Amino acid sequence: MQIGDENVHRVRSLMDEVFGEQNFISCIFFQKTGGLTPKAISNIGDYILWYGKNKKVAKYRQIFSYSPSPPENDSYYVWLQLPNNTCRRMTPQERRGEINIPECSRIFRHGPLSSSGASSTEQPLNFQKSMFYPSKGNHWKTASEDLEKVGRCGHLFMMGNNPAWKLFWDYSPGRRITNVWLDTQSGGFNESGIYVVQTTVKVVERCLMMATDPGDLVLDPTCGSGTAATVAEQWGRRWITIDTSRVALALARSRIMGARYPFYLLADSREGQQKESELTRTVPSTQAVHGNIRHGFVYERVPHITLKSIANNAEIDVIWERWQEKLEPLRAELNAVMDKAWEEWDIPRDAEDPWDKDTAKNFQSLRTEQDKGEKCDPAKVAKWLMVINQNLKRKYDLDTLPDRPVDPWSEEPARIHEEWWNARIALQKEIDASIAAKAEFEYLYDKPYEDKKTVRVAGPFTVESLSPHRVLGVDENDELIDSVADGRVGGIGAQDFTTMILENLRTAGVQQAHKDDRIVFTALTPWPGDLICAEGLYFEGGTDDPETSTAGPTRRAAIFIGPEFGTVSRPDLVAAAREAGDADYDVLIACAFNFDAHSTEFEKLGRIPVLKARMNADLHMADDLKNTGKGNLFVIFGEPDIDILDAEDEQIQVKVNGVDVFHPQTGEIRSDGPDGIACWFIDTDYNEESFFVCHAYFLGANDPYKALKTTLKAEINEDAWSTLNSDTSRPFAKPSSGRIAVKVINHLGDEVMKVFRV
Repeated sequence: MQIGDENVHRVRSLMDEVFGEQNFISCIFFQKTGGLTPKAISNIGDYILWYGKNKKVAKYRQIFSYSPSPPENDSYYVWLQLPNNTCRRMTPQERRGEINIPECSRIFRHGPLSSSGASSTEQPLNFQKSMFYPSKGNHWKTASEDLEKVGRCGHLFMMGNNPAWKLFWDYSPGRRITNVWLDTQSGGFNESGIYVVQTTVKVVERCLMMATDPGDLVLDPTCGSGTAATVAEQWGRRWITIDTSRVALALARSRIMGARYPFYLLADSREGQQKESELTRTVPSTQAVHGNIRHGFVYERVPHITLKSIANNAEIDVIWERWQEKLEPLRAELNAVMDKAWEEWDIPRDAEDPWDKDTAKNFQSLRTEQDKGEKCDPAKVAKWLMVINQNLKRKYDLDTLPDRPVDPWSEEPARIHEEWWNARIALQKEIDASIAAKAEFEYLYDKPYEDKKTVRVAGPFTVESLSPHRVLGVDENDELIDSVADGRVGGIGAQDFTTMILENLRTAGVQQAHKDDRIVFTALTPWPGDLICAEGLYFEGGTDDPETSTAGPTRRAAIFIGPEFGTVSRPDLVAAAREAGDADYDVLIACAFNFDAHSTEFEKLGRIPVLKARMNADLHMADDLKNTGKGNLFVIFGEPDIDILDAEDEQIQVKVNGVDVFHPQTGEIRSDGPDGIACWFIDTDYNEESFFVCHAYFLGANDPYKALKTTLKAEINEDAWSTLNSDTSRPFAKPSSGRIAVKVINHLGDEVMKVFRV
């Protein structure tokens, strides 16, 4: 539940009463805008309250924010390990991103080897032939012999007087998302809204990622612009969304049907198994696949390497022993030719020139002083000889001092040195690869792998109307208010709603399937009936202008208006038609936002034809519309004309011939051909409650194939499309319920449904 800052405490107390205080999970703050209030502090965020029916069994998937490098202001990750295995601190320019770090370098920080809490059995750590103990009151994070293994594989270094481990950024590049979300700001170029209270998509996405899996059902009781439904559709969740406004539902339906969604690799698919094998470096699974979305997607993942996982990696010991067989002889050989006693950590990375400028200068000064012969100053000669020995770490005397500077890194020592370091770097790469392969990892649930070659559109869904029940409100004293009996429907007076509908009906008339077929009222006056609220007069035949019309006699139409928020049922139409017959009307025109399925089968009561005029959802915004009469606000759309054909294997097919439309101006029933149909759908086993799209077909006089290609911006399989661009359905089994339902939509967006017995 999203709430504002001023209501968070009040709403939380109410939610505690509903779910129980023990089932409170989290209060999440998220940033929604930059905000600027000149006279007070800016309010830039909202809160989300998360409750569970039972906190102990609530589903939770940890979401991570991933970054390949640490943020600029991070004061810990300031060390670099270069490709040649040497380490140095990052420069200020590198930390600010002004210059790039050397290629293949790794950023790390120093990680402590000990944790708080003393241990009486703690053993010393032998690192670089020195013994170290944890500080007083602490203990090693893992056994000292395991830490020695970490040191052998190059992941320990001296930080001051104590060893530390190299905690590389790429060991755990995923940072856990907490209950403070500062990356959800909307506005500007980030996201444009289409609804007054639209929630940022990223906020809804994150909530769904945390609390659901693919295939789970998401309920949004406040649809609005349909953000929750759109996000659920994108991420493979089933969804139900509810709203009292048909404007909101129309926006949501248009938004979902007009969107293109990515197609993610299913874990339960052959392609998913191959991708999983590639990621884990294992043999592909041979398990049978069924394309079940409940098995989830194939997700990107990031490593989560800990000190313990390195210490417990037994493969490191095998790799170390194998490479030592090559490294140790080279080290011994290098020490022999260089007259050194270098341990592994002492060997310099570069072949250093011992005769630096200062040493060479002292050598030249000593020889110059000796060249003076009897005037030579023995004290100066002794001083320069001492400095030379200190720099070279030798014990030369005047007799053994070479006549000129000598480079100890001759061809042979340099070759051995280079060979040793090449082997040491190869060892490090193999160890690092083993650590990465054996390490644990974290799934990035918001980053599944996408199949770029496949375009996905929304799956089948239905739009249901509200049940035809009277809604009772509650006043400030918690007393029930009968809104219908009290003359209030949907928050406004019933008379106000009826008057608004009649005003638009008088101006707009009733539009039929063809734009030139309209019922134009010459008069529309109120009628004091129980269900009939107005009487309309129109000419039988002729044009819209009664003065120039060659029309026949005037006909009287009884006007029945359905509820502002609700559905008209068949019993309502029967009662209204009976009332119209008693008052000697010629026809009943029922105006409603929606009709239930059984009302579509009701066309006539005795001599009274019943015309069902579907009202446009724009009438909900009548106060903001100009009443010009040019919009199709009231449309009569007849029943579909279909044939049910027998097919092989005792199956059936449906062939749509058009839509039958009653024309009161001529008294005829005229059938449009398939070109007048934009699309049609079949529920192959109608349960008399909800229409479920089992088959969908697209017709039309224009080229729907070309329009679909343009909309999807992709190539469409023409063979597959040909099965959808048809006035005859594919064969299907006879329904167990004995009923099928066919829904037809014309090019004006008007729809009609009819139930057929099979």
